[in-house]
Amino acid sequence: MASPHKKGWAQLRVGLMAVAALVILGVLIFLLTGTGSLFTQRSVVYTYLSDSAALAPSSPVRINGIVSGKVENVELSGETAPRRIIKVTMEIDSDKLKQIPVDSVAAISAENVLGAKFINIRKGQSRVTIQPGAEVQALDTTDFDEVIQQGSTLLASLQLILKRVDAIVSLVEVGKGSIGKLLVDEELYNRLLAVVAEGQKITKAMSGTQGTIGKLLYTDEIYTDVRGSLQRMDTLLVGLQEGQGTAGKLLKDEAMYTELRGSVTELRTLIADLNAGKGTAGKLLKSEELHDQLRTSMGKI
Repeated sequence: MASPHKKGWAQLRVGLMAVAALVILGVLIFLLTGTGSLFTQRSVVYTYLSDSAALAPSSPVRINGIVSGKVENVELSGETAPRRIIKVTMEIDSDKLKQIPVDSVAAISAENVLGAKFINIRKGQSRVTIQPGAEVQALDTTDFDEVIQQGSTLLASLQLILKRVDAIVSLVEVGKGSIGKLLVDEELYNRLLAVVAEGQKITKAMSGTQGTIGKLLYTDEIYTDVRGSLQRMDTLLVGLQEGQGTAGKLLKDEAMYTELRGSVTELRTLIADLNAGKGTAGKLLKSEELHDQLRTSMGKI
């Protein structure tokens, strides 16, 4: 039987081990959920906003995108100025304060449209940096709210498009519409198979020497005839270029061109005389007296 002294010592060791386990668990929870080291010294700074935009405590505080602290508290400031309604208390690593010039500005940001909010401090250009307990000027959150609203509108539009696509897919699945019938209708499928079979027959006939197309592709006789016709055509064109034959002389012979031009000129003169009523033929066409005499003579005949 164990003595009371040994029993008490065993209970003490169990208690110490339980306390150590709780301490280790607390440290692990802090390291997993916190934004900095356990022994990092932090300083408090403030900023004021017109709206919290659902910013929550423990949200990260970043300097140009680099995590440098966390939001300690978000509360109503009690002030009436439009841009100082919300007071945000931030804990920032003390060694990071020298990285924040006094003309820096803080704004609410988000990793994406539906992501968690955080405070992002954009560094200014002043050589003077803020001190613990200082206020960081903030940008108006109206623009951020508009971005969120636009993102919500975009998501609603995408949701409407997805509903329409789902409706179209449902119609196709039940065999409605041209595409649905093509996928579901057995008769249309059989017709399509028949067309494919006919196409295969035509392709097979073309691959042989049967038919006009097959002979054109595989028989030398038609090829020889076509080549001969092309050669004769080429010879004819060469003769025309060299001035052979009537057509060639018409194209190349200057004397025949001059005669033809003179004949055209005389023909134009003759037509002009006819239009002017000159000569017997011209009078016959233009003279009213001769027309009446001929008409009288025809009446007597």
